[in-house]
Amino acid sequence: MRVIDSHTGGMPTRVILDGVPDLGTGTLAEQARRLATEHERFYKSVLLEPRGQPGMVGALLVKPVSPECAAGVIYFDADAVLGMCGHGTIGLAVTLAHLGRIKPGCHKIETPVGVVEVDLKDDGTVTVTNVESRRVCKDATIEVDGLGTVTGDVAYGGNWFFIVDPSPIPVTASNIRRLTDAAIAVRSAANAAGIGGEGGEPIDHVIFQGPSDDAAVHSRNFVLCPDDTYDRSPCGTGSSARLACLAAGGRLEPGEEIIQESVIGSPYHLSYQPGPNGGVIPAISGRAYVIAECTLRFGALDPFRDGIKP
Repeated sequence: MRVIDSHTGGMPTRVILDGVPDLGTGTLAEQARRLATEHERFYKSVLLEPRGQPGMVGALLVKPVSPECAAGVIYFDADAVLGMCGHGTIGLAVTLAHLGRIKPGCHKIETPVGVVEVDLKDDGTVTVTNVESRRVCKDATIEVDGLGTVTGDVAYGGNWFFIVDPSPIPVTASNIRRLTDAAIAVRSAANAAGIGGEGGEPIDHVIFQGPSDDAAVHSRNFVLCPDDTYDRSPCGTGSSARLACLAAGGRLEPGEEIIQESVIGSPYHLSYQPGPNGGVIPAISGRAYVIAECTLRFGALDPFRDGIKP
C-alpha cells in the first residue's frame, strides 16, 4: 500500500494512494459507512502502531461522485471513520500538489459530509472553506466525575463537539495528560446525558478553550479526538465549530480574522461568512509539510499485521 505522510501544525495525515478495499458505489457518505462497518480491521491496521502513530489521521483517496471535484476523500483515525477533517484536508491539498495532481489555486474536494474548497497558495499555505457549521446548544450543563459541574456549547463543524470555555484546567503543553483525562470524562458524561446533535448524534470531540500568552492570538485550545489522543493542530473542524459559537454569541463579526492556537502553539487563521441555513461558512488557513513517502507491507506471518491494539 503506497502512502504519503504529512503534518499540519504537528498533526500527522497519511494519504492512502492504493491497496484499499472495495467500498462499492453510491455517495461518499455511503462508502464511508461501509468502511466503518465492513473494513474496521483495514483502517485500524493503517494507523495503529507499529505502522502508524498516536494522533495520525488517514485520508483514503476515492473517486469523487461530483465531477467538479479534484478528489474524493474519506477520513478516519484509529478509532472511527470521520465526517470531515480540517488538518487532513490541508495535508491532502499539499500532498496532491506534491504529486502534481493540483496546482496553486482553488479546488473542490468531496467528503462524506459535503464538498469543501481548498485554496492552495504558492508558498504552501492552504485555506479550507468548510461545510456550514452551527451551534446546536448553548450552555449545556453536565456533571463530570473529578470536575464537578461543567458547562459547554454543542456545535457541529463536520464532526460533533462539546466546547468548554474557559477550560477547567490551564491549556498548556505541560497539562496534556490532565487535559486528556478530563476531556475523556467530559465526553463520556455528555454522551451519557444524551447531549449531542439534533438527530441524536453523539459527541466525538471535546474542546477546552483558554487564553494565549501571545496578545496577537485570540485563544489557545486543547482538542480531544475520538481515539482519545489530542490534536496537535488547532483542529479544523473544531475551529469551525468554535467560529459558529463565536458568531452565534455575537463575539466575532463576518470576515473578521483571528488566530487560533493549539495546545502546542501551532496556529490557524480563522474567519467566517454567514451560511445559507443560519450557520457559518468557516475559512481555516494553515500550513502542511510532506514528511514521508513509503510502501506499507502487511506480511501474513507478522503478529502485528493488524496493528497493536490499545
